[in-house]
Amino acid sequence: MPQLTALDAQFLNIETATNVANIAGLAILDGELDRADLQALLGRRLPYVPALRRRLAPVPFGLDHPYWAQEDDLDLDYHVREIGLPRPGDDRQLAEQVSRLHARRLDRSRPLWEIYLVHNLPGGRTGLYTKIHHAAVDGIGGADVLAALLDTTPEPPTGQEDPPPGMREAPPGRDEPPPGQAEMVARGLARLAANPARAVRFVAEAVPHLDEIPVVSWLPGARPLSGLARRLAGAGGVPGLPALPAPRTPFSGPVSQHRRFAYVSLPLEEVKAVRKAFGVTVNDVVMAVCAGALRGWLAGHGGVPDGPLVAGVPFSLREAGVREPGNQVTIMIAPLATHVADPVERLHEVRGAMRLIKDRSALAPARWLREFSASMPAVLMGLAARSAFALVGETAPPINVIISNVPGPQLPLYVCGNLLLTHYPVSVITDVSGGVNITAFSYNGSLDIGVVTDRTMVPDAWELAGHLRAALDDLLNAESSLPH
Repeated sequence: MPQLTALDAQFLNIETATNVANIAGLAILDGELDRADLQALLGRRLPYVPALRRRLAPVPFGLDHPYWAQEDDLDLDYHVREIGLPRPGDDRQLAEQVSRLHARRLDRSRPLWEIYLVHNLPGGRTGLYTKIHHAAVDGIGGADVLAALLDTTPEPPTGQEDPPPGMREAPPGRDEPPPGQAEMVARGLARLAANPARAVRFVAEAVPHLDEIPVVSWLPGARPLSGLARRLAGAGGVPGLPALPAPRTPFSGPVSQHRRFAYVSLPLEEVKAVRKAFGVTVNDVVMAVCAGALRGWLAGHGGVPDGPLVAGVPFSLREAGVREPGNQVTIMIAPLATHVADPVERLHEVRGAMRLIKDRSALAPARWLREFSASMPAVLMGLAARSAFALVGETAPPINVIISNVPGPQLPLYVCGNLLLTHYPVSVITDVSGGVNITAFSYNGSLDIGVVTDRTMVPDAWELAGHLRAALDDLLNAESSLPH
């Protein structure tokens, strides 16, 4: 009887008409894909992916976090849908359709996922938009969902006995059913009684990490107290973090109900050429490209702030090889050198910032988000989360943009025999994180980048996506001028 963790439940609690916690991906497939074939594939693969077979079982009166209940009669006709674009079916029409789908909340009475086949793309291609609620999976869990559809050979699967590539050899067993209503209430009351002790423990454990926590880190005395606590705990070698007030931008503040989506693919070979030339990492190059793109966009929309933007960078807390259910993720904040005009200097500024937060994370794992969620009484979490989002979003958003880079497989993959050409992430924007999310996924020699924006803040996400290409070109031109 799996139960949502406190952090899982937070992704449910923050949802409003404007803050929607769907994470998704847009795959472009070579050739036409039939809905019946996709449903048949899912029917064979579902036993290997528990997240797709579970629906929420709420606790009465909201006394505790919901449980997951296994759905025995999964309606694939509901979860797998298909639509056709009007001719000519170009990239902008596809992105507009994805924007609409991504802004819609999932039905909480059903398993929290949907798949859309999108037909009428040029060149006989097919779009495959897959979305799932963040309460059900994090980045690693989402990769499992994607892997359930993929094969390493073009021959379509023929037998139920074959697990998806890279997944376990045998499907996990059936979930034990959740407790009855009376037992749920009893457990919820027991957890409620234990919450004061949890809160005290969180405060004690959080003090050394106050400088990691947005908004809290700005309070007078928070940073000196954090440093003192680390020294007393024998962690004096952990690097401190700079104060990072997020400047106001056109995409700061509460988001609307509407989204824009755009995408671009950059050759991974070009990214690696920049990496090699300047002695940095692929992730450093991705972050610098995003910084350059945001600088380019801001230059044409109100001006570039004098100081750096503040980026929220998701980090996985999972240990290698561990597939524990639930979200195992935190957000680290880092300065993004959009104020630096020279692309090479900007790259090195980004490298320094990323090295600092990686060193900090390695020496003192940033678990404050998970620990804070666990310290809150479940019955108060929904109201507290929504109220905090509204207040912080209106007054002092701690982050300007979310940027994430997810390494993917460097070999061709197939869905029902159709080659996967590209896979663009489609992620989350909120009142607190700002109206822009840029997420990159590397696949088979390509860096596929999805850009999600708030429609009222950044009406043309394609303009921002175009600046990504230009920012990489700036670094390539600088690389070509170096002596070889």
